[in-house]
Amino acid sequence: MRSSQFKIYRSDVAGIEAVRAETDHSFPKHTHDQFGIGIIEAGAQASLSGRGMVRAEAGDVISVNPNEVHDGMPVGESRAWSMLYFDPLLIGDLMRDIGEGRFGAAEFPSPVIRNSEMAACFKTLFPLVISNAPQDVLLRDGLLLLLVAAVMREGTGGSRDAAVPAAISRARDLIDDDPAAPLTLAELAGLCGLSHFQFLRAFTNATGLTPHAYLLQRRIQEARRLIAAGTSLAEAAFASGFADQSHMTRLFVRNFGLSPGAYAAAIG
Repeated sequence: MRSSQFKIYRSDVAGIEAVRAETDHSFPKHTHDQFGIGIIEAGAQASLSGRGMVRAEAGDVISVNPNEVHDGMPVGESRAWSMLYFDPLLIGDLMRDIGEGRFGAAEFPSPVIRNSEMAACFKTLFPLVISNAPQDVLLRDGLLLLLVAAVMREGTGGSRDAAVPAAISRARDLIDDDPAAPLTLAELAGLCGLSHFQFLRAFTNATGLTPHAYLLQRRIQEARRLIAAGTSLAEAAFASGFADQSHMTRLFVRNFGLSPGAYAAAIG
């Protein structure tokens, strides 16, 4: 990685994390456990996501869903973006408010949106989220609802989980419930009533990742949460199921573009 600058901001809005980045880093296939809405500030990015191959250029609004497998590489030398990441519970609350109780769980339908008004809304909202100024709360909360509603209107939406077979969903839930657990392919396949190969193929088709790759994603997400809560790096590595801190560090850099130590310092 030739150059990489990440800035992570805390917010008084529970369930929101703000990130600014400029990097030439190419991210391999990975997932987030949060929703994300952002904007490409400079350059361009190409990404293969669960919603198809996409290209985002400067001024485009981008979005990501929890557990959506995607990668990302610069088009040219580098690109810069700003991003707001939302806990799923917060998005659920916002969607129930926006839909007046008619729906809760949902997903962002469009990975790239070319809409100048939506981009302007995000650019106004981002500094309000990180400034924590009491006089801006009314404006901030209104823009937040408008932005999420606008992103949802870009398509029909729906739950990708509906396409996941019930048996595979049980195996995925077992991993989600305790990512640090030393699960085996035989155990997961047996839970689903499938042969090892049948399970491996079905799980990969349903989630976009092999069981092992999915487990590692859940472990690195757990490590990120622990580090954000103030847990030491060594303790976070052990508690999230990694063999050692160096293994956690390698995967953290691949996924997030910065080391666990740099992440801890940024949010500290």
